[in-house]
Amino acid sequence: VQPQAFGGGLVQAGGSLRLSCVASGTYPVGWFRQAPGKDREFVAAISRDSGSVYYGDSVTGRFFISRDNAKNTVHLEMNSLKSEDTAVYYCAARLHSSTWSVTPQRYDVWGQGTQVTVSS
Repeated sequence: VQPQAFGGGLVQAGGSLRLSCVASGTYPVGWFRQAPGKDREFVAAISRDSGSVYYGDSVTGRFFISRDNAKNTVHLEMNSLKSEDTAVYYCAARLHSSTWSVTPQRYDVWGQGTQVTVSS
């Protein structure tokens, strides 16, 4: 049931990366990130049917979340990356709800995280 996140890496400022999260079913999914010494931060979320998406203030207009339910995969397209986007990115799924949340505690299962490093 644990989702698997992958796609992180090292990229120069202004570049792009695409993260993917593969789950065992079709669930609302949220992406969060955590930089060293900082709290976990909400990045983006998507409902089961893609009808509703939401972004954190710091990524709005630069990051885009989408999903392919045939493959149980959620993507996070990250553009115009900045050094402050450097963090471990986690995807999480809500197993017993049809809606997303910005609150980490409302997610039931978490992926292992993937490191994104943006060099300036």
